[in-house]
Amino acid sequence: MLQIEEQKQALRAVEPDLKDLGSALGIENVKKEIAELEAQAADPNFWNDMENSQKVLKKTGALKATLSAYQQLVSLFEDTQTMLEMAEEDNDESMLPEIENMLKELNTKIEEQRLATLLSGEYDSKNAILTFHAGAGGTEAQDWVEMLYRMYCRWGERHEFKVSVLDYLEGEEAGIKSASIMIEGFNAYGYLKSEAGVHRLVRVSPFDASGRRHTSFASVEVMPEIDDTIEVEIRPEDIQVDTYRSSGAGGQKVNKTDSAVRITHLPTGIVVSCQVERSQYQNKDVAMRMLKSKLIQIKEREHLEKIEDIRGDQKEIAWGAQIRSYVFMPYTLVKDHRTGYEMGNVNAVMDGDLDGFINAYLKALAHGELGK
Repeated sequence: MLQIEEQKQALRAVEPDLKDLGSALGIENVKKEIAELEAQAADPNFWNDMENSQKVLKKTGALKATLSAYQQLVSLFEDTQTMLEMAEEDNDESMLPEIENMLKELNTKIEEQRLATLLSGEYDSKNAILTFHAGAGGTEAQDWVEMLYRMYCRWGERHEFKVSVLDYLEGEEAGIKSASIMIEGFNAYGYLKSEAGVHRLVRVSPFDASGRRHTSFASVEVMPEIDDTIEVEIRPEDIQVDTYRSSGAGGQKVNKTDSAVRITHLPTGIVVSCQVERSQYQNKDVAMRMLKSKLIQIKEREHLEKIEDIRGDQKEIAWGAQIRSYVFMPYTLVKDHRTGYEMGNVNAVMDGDLDGFINAYLKALAHGELGK
């Protein structure tokens, strides 16, 4: 019975956190706003203004996601409470392992939602586009890009986000020279913006017969997906569009037609490409969205008045300074150099366990310990 009482106290300690989270999220206001937006959507003239109707539906979806996540937490709290009452009434301590797991899940999810309240940036709720580039070092660096590519795909899967490939250029011997993926889900960009920068790998290279230790670098660019509701003016004379034959992992449709598209923004030198859609038109459409996203991201980061203020020397910004080191040898450690957060289980990290690093970054950002 002592263990059951301890679990009851642990659950009571969680209750104020749950209520505080509800206040921070403004749950009552969220319910009112959803009702108001749904009333707008029910108006017979709602679809006359397609641009506005899309904005209303997106906002409604985001608010409903927030409300649903909080309601699931309340349900989990109530279910745990019920389980404890049953265990106490029946004096059944065999239920304790399940109760402990429920409490652990409850605490984890409350912390996740608390951090989500920090994601208030204009583009934080958007989908994220990640682009990977190999640094100097040939095959070794390209293999490191493939490891990072897999790591972020696994992170997306862990969070039940949709992950799709936009561009993929294989290395000559192994690995990936460069690749772009889209991670679709609410707040995907808000979480993943912390991952932009240079990632450093230290290990004994499998490509070195003498078994020497190697250091490799790869860059990760992260940008929000900008949809058609955000206006970005790109003049036709400022872009160069090239088509080429697709390469890499893409099934039978790859390498048959010049459907892949590469767009160069001439004033800045920014290059984006897409090769995974079936038609040249679709690939161009995706590439243009990528270009808009990248231009807006740079504009916001540099606090510029307008897109035209971006200059060619800005194209190297994404390479930036080293943000994180992944050491496989002589010891195992992953350390973030901005927050000091570290984790010894490097295999778990490479399998997508990045939440500790992301949460540490968001907390530091909220406390003003990092530059935005």
